[in-house]
Amino acid sequence: MTIDIRPATLAEMSQFGLIGAYVYAGSFGDGPDNMVSSSMRPEWTLCAFDGGRMVTSFATIPFTMRAFGKSVPLGGVSAVGTIPEYRRRGLLRNIMTRALADMRDAGQAVSALWASQAAIYQRYQFAMTTVRRAYRIDTVDIGFYDGDAGGCTVERVPIDQCFDAIKQMYIAFVADRMCYLHRSRQLWQLQVFNEDENQGPVHVAIATDANSTPVGYLVYTARSGRTGHATRGQELRIRDLVWLTPDAYRSLWRFVASHDLVGTVTWSNAPLDDPAQELFTEPRLLDAKDTEGCWFRLVDVAGALAQRGYAASGSLTVSIDEDSLTPWNQGSWQLETDRGEARVTPARGKADIEGSIKSLTALYTGFRSARDLAGWGLIRGNDDAIARADQLFGAPHAPHCPDNF
Repeated sequence: MTIDIRPATLAEMSQFGLIGAYVYAGSFGDGPDNMVSSSMRPEWTLCAFDGGRMVTSFATIPFTMRAFGKSVPLGGVSAVGTIPEYRRRGLLRNIMTRALADMRDAGQAVSALWASQAAIYQRYQFAMTTVRRAYRIDTVDIGFYDGDAGGCTVERVPIDQCFDAIKQMYIAFVADRMCYLHRSRQLWQLQVFNEDENQGPVHVAIATDANSTPVGYLVYTARSGRTGHATRGQELRIRDLVWLTPDAYRSLWRFVASHDLVGTVTWSNAPLDDPAQELFTEPRLLDAKDTEGCWFRLVDVAGALAQRGYAASGSLTVSIDEDSLTPWNQGSWQLETDRGEARVTPARGKADIEGSIKSLTALYTGFRSARDLAGWGLIRGNDDAIARADQLFGAPHAPHCPDNF
């Protein structure tokens, strides 16, 4: 029977949920109305059907991401799965090829996903672009090498009384950063405020400065009986930590340290450039571990380059190696930047920088420098071009995406 690739209907979303339940072994629920299906809309899906049976699930969630002071529409790939009987037939490649074309038509110049296996998505030129840094530390080991524990006032506030304030702080925090998502209320609820009986109630603490201005916040949970310590058996899990001033950052950690019955503090999604290891008295006691984060891919090179923000003014031509998934990106593109704005036009002749979509994605997001990529043989260009690329694509912060999807 011919395999049909199309969006699911509302009535077929139960099949969508059941594929997710099987493929991810119940991680998001076992029934047809699990998180996989309940958080998706039929119009976001693109699935493979054998007759009336769904055999591959796939969804593209419309997001907007930060790109160094600019907003870039992003297609968030999610809920990808094929039942075992239909694997190794090229179904996902067919869907991915069509999905990337659909993203381009929808104006989504960049795509991103959380990879179940890196090998699957590197075949489609996705690049590891963010790193999740995990901490695990005892409250008695939280302290600053210079003795400065911050001067902000930190107080707990009910979520319904502070949502607008923390949302505005998040917007300010991510304004000039890369790869953070614009959070809708639904994304806030799913990623930050979702209740988990195993973790306990969700709490919010707000840091205010001497002028009573909110300058940082902490979202966290706490539960007892988690550490095995005779007197400090509680675990405090940080969900979200945002600071607009260094003083706020120090003050929020001081607040965490004030929980005398907590023996373990965990934070599983700190950014790569989080300052704790530079500021703490004993940074090794953070037990920091880095794991791969979100994977990104340029869908429309010209559109993505034009929509990003830039700190430097200059020009550079880039050329993309052959890519059958996004043939519209073939050729060379002239990037011209001036005072943060960019103009991109088709170019002729040999480009300054040549490389794959994957390599250019790593450069575009600031995750890798042109110098490193060139040294590893992943992009090609002379010394002048490499230097100009690093000047243009430099970013003040490491790219980060704390939100799963």
